[in-house]
Amino acid sequence: MSAQVPGTADERQYREVAACQRVWEGPIFAVGAEEVVLRPGQEPVARQVVAHHDAVAVVALRQGGDSSQPHGAAEVLMVRQYRHPVRAALWEVPAGLLDVPGESPVEAARRELAEETDYAAQRWDVLADFYASPGFTTEGVRVFLARDLDLLPRSLRRPRQAEEAEIVPTWVPLEAAVEAVVSGSLHNPSTVIGLLAVHKARAEGYARLRAPDAPWLRSPYSL
Repeated sequence: MSAQVPGTADERQYREVAACQRVWEGPIFAVGAEEVVLRPGQEPVARQVVAHHDAVAVVALRQGGDSSQPHGAAEVLMVRQYRHPVRAALWEVPAGLLDVPGESPVEAARRELAEETDYAAQRWDVLADFYASPGFTTEGVRVFLARDLDLLPRSLRRPRQAEEAEIVPTWVPLEAAVEAVVSGSLHNPSTVIGLLAVHKARAEGYARLRAPDAPWLRSPYSL
């Protein structure tokens, strides 16, 4: 049974919104200008809020006889993708938006893993949940651990387009990937959090993983 320090669990709260105006809207996110009353009797403060789709990320891991590494060392499946806002090609774990109506997070994770790497997994667990940048955006991310992996038949693989056309799935030794996080060589938040989480989970024998449908403190205002 996991220990929890009293008072450290995040919880849902609501504050009065005195005014709210949608100033821009697109297919992935919308921008709102809001006036928030932080404490009763105080004047509202201005806040800009980016309402964004939530997302999922996948740490696909294999080891032992399935691994391509010497002595069956653990390895994770990563992709390299150009990210225009930061003008950089980043090494990442597979990830994508929850932008398909009615699709559950684990179904979205299955879809993203297949689309970006041509792999399917039989075993799914939750590694971590986080907000991408809670000071201004609603975007929440759930990171899954995928195991028992198989390549999809060619007939079920989907051609990759746009930035994804450059993706080449690559198996990376887990220890090397974690070292790249510690050295500052990796910068994608889903990847940093997912790799550190799987490193911790593996050290504990995967004893505290959560079910794919475990409760998740998602923003009620995400798109």
